[in-house]
Amino acid sequence: MASETSSSAPKRSLGGWALIAVPYFWLFLFFLVPFFIVFKISLSQIAVAIPPYFPAFDLGQGLQVLFADLKELSLENYIFLTEDDLYWRSYVSSVTIAAISTFITLLVGYPLAYGMARSPKEWRPTLLMLVILPFWTSFLIRVYAWIGILKNEGLLNQLLLTLGLIDQPLTILNTNIAVYIGIVYSYLPFLVLPLYASLEKLDGTLLEAAEDLGCPPWKAFWKITLPLSIPGIIAGCFLVFIPAVGEFVIPDLLGGSNTLMIGKTLWVEFFNNRDWPVSSAVAVILLLILVIPIVLFQNQQQKMAEREG
Repeated sequence: MASETSSSAPKRSLGGWALIAVPYFWLFLFFLVPFFIVFKISLSQIAVAIPPYFPAFDLGQGLQVLFADLKELSLENYIFLTEDDLYWRSYVSSVTIAAISTFITLLVGYPLAYGMARSPKEWRPTLLMLVILPFWTSFLIRVYAWIGILKNEGLLNQLLLTLGLIDQPLTILNTNIAVYIGIVYSYLPFLVLPLYASLEKLDGTLLEAAEDLGCPPWKAFWKITLPLSIPGIIAGCFLVFIPAVGEFVIPDLLGGSNTLMIGKTLWVEFFNNRDWPVSSAVAVILLLILVIPIVLFQNQQQKMAEREG
């Protein structure tokens, strides 16, 4: 029996390592390798050529030549980003718009997810399908549809004029308000789904016990439901905030010329100016802005979980 146990242990260990290696290999192949390529371009110099830059270093060269190239690497493109206020204003504006949009999405999505979680079980699949239904159409078509709704002679202004709520059409299109509307509409399912999954697992007996002890419904929600749904809130907010920071299509179609977001700036540098090194530096900084706080937050959460355990 002992020999059988000892012989089966290495097999389980090998299978465990293989299971762990799969996501790390996926991360290496689809995150670290593309990031290294972009970072390599960000250290290069612009050139009138195809591709439009001088490679900073070539891995196919000998080690001596490679080390010589590494000594001559320059952070000129990153220094340029600090000298031109267009870029840091784009970062600040993108983070601000994404944060406000995420907060509005949470205000809209939480009641929706809560209503779905408290609905009869036979209705929940249908409600989930309705939340996912917009994904059955093209993202670009859905954003274009908002142009017809928000423009001066669009459906929204016509409705408000018909109801007598306004005397003249409101200017919504080509403003930051239109960008907020587009982001909230487009990314609302990304917040509702993880939040619904968190609320649906909530133990209903806790609320019943609070009610039996004389706790008002609003206080039971504040003391029980909301704290237990925080993991879903955090996951949903991350899923909305991260892509919203780098959003390009929505601010380009719904925002005006004064709408400054890093996605538009990146597109202009890459396609209009054909400055691949600077645009790559912009992308690297954007990635660091998003990844570093998330890693720090996860480490803090892990430390708190270890203390509680």
